[in-house]
Amino acid sequence: MKIVFKLCSRLLIHAMMIMICALSFSLPACAQEPGLNFRSLEIRLINDQNESFQPEQIKKLFEDSDVEFEVKTVSNYFRHQESKLNYDQFLSDDSIEKARKYQELYKEDLEKAEKEYGVDKNVITAIMLVETRLGSNVGSSSVINVLATMASLEDPDIRELFWSKIPEDRRISKEEYDVKAPKKAKWAYDELKAFIKYTQREGLDPSSINGSYAGAMGIAQFMPSNVLTLAKDGNQDGSINLFHHEDAISSIANYLKRYGWKPGLTPEQAYDVVYHYNHSKYYVNTILKIREKLQG
Repeated sequence: MKIVFKLCSRLLIHAMMIMICALSFSLPACAQEPGLNFRSLEIRLINDQNESFQPEQIKKLFEDSDVEFEVKTVSNYFRHQESKLNYDQFLSDDSIEKARKYQELYKEDLEKAEKEYGVDKNVITAIMLVETRLGSNVGSSSVINVLATMASLEDPDIRELFWSKIPEDRRISKEEYDVKAPKKAKWAYDELKAFIKYTQREGLDPSSINGSYAGAMGIAQFMPSNVLTLAKDGNQDGSINLFHHEDAISSIANYLKRYGWKPGLTPEQAYDVVYHYNHSKYYVNTILKIREKLQG
């Protein structure tokens, strides 16, 4: 009886050691530190039945010293108000002149996209002007950090701790936060998965890609899910990189075509298509006004 008991004890200890080793392998180095960490997010990605992420791949991603919580950037996201943005600046004579020069510089690519996708080159140019000032301002926030931070807010404990880290002068109300954060967390988790897939496919370092405070990237400011499904290789170099103008131009054209753009649209129809790019009346009206100026 004693021999059986000792044998069972040894087996139990052995099994526990295996479990501890397995957990230490799956958790990031920062997981043992108190406070904000990506521990629950990492485990969630590894165990996601809809994906085939390898534990080694996810572990390596979160071991990167550049991958960290973005409290300041993501808190800005919760304060974002489209109606307060100054889109009128893009209608100035100086902005329109820069857009015309851009059209001359990328004339061949714009005309190619217009012919292939049936999308007005002036609309493509207008979107690039408003989104990133024709590529001169693509954003300085780490896409992986922004998306991973927002996705982590699915965890109630992380969500509460994150709230406590937001400076009081940068907060929305706690009631708004409690409603908005879980919804954005679910959205960000899907975008994070798409981002990981995209960087894997293209052989890119996830921590090297910067974008907007919402995780949009490149000259076209596509979210990762749109990069996977709608982005195009405009320069035919075998890869899709939205920081390349040729790829950005073709991708915007394909996006608008996907949502119904075709030659001869009425103003109302054009409005509806561009609205898919950004759900803001102010934004859409600005894009269409820029288009008119470029046509004139």
